[in-house]
Amino acid sequence: MSVKEKRAKILVIHGPNLNMLGRREPAVYGSATLQEINAQIEETAARYGMDAETFQSNHEGVIVEKIQDAIQGYDALIINPAAYTHTSIAIRDALLLLDIPIVEVHLSNIYRRESFRHTSYVSDIATARVAGFGKKGYLMAIEALGKTLDETRLKS
Repeated sequence: MSVKEKRAKILVIHGPNLNMLGRREPAVYGSATLQEINAQIEETAARYGMDAETFQSNHEGVIVEKIQDAIQGYDALIINPAAYTHTSIAIRDALLLLDIPIVEVHLSNIYRRESFRHTSYVSDIATARVAGFGKKGYLMAIEALGKTLDETRLKS
């Protein structure tokens, strides 16, 4: 990487109750804590020449404001809206402001769960979706973004 070339910066947003990972339904969400997952996210991003910033909130408006902050200064966004996946038009509308790749991530396969979880207000506007791979889903999203962002840079 040349001195002039800046590292791609990705924002990873975790929605409500994900701060309780490791304690919350480990049979569904795994035993890793959010801190452990965030460390793996940052490590994986660095391996692909990117910087990752992680953020978690249980509050819809705070998540909306963080998405709005991503308008400037980020090359991609990974979001696990958690329960807001199925309820938040506000988060959807904030995501529509972005002109960067957006990857929706879910630890569990939402289609193998309760029917109310089958509807996502994010999936039709996301660039891609990863679901059902547990914490590896975040890492898969980072790898794909790393390769995609590299290809975009090579073309420009």
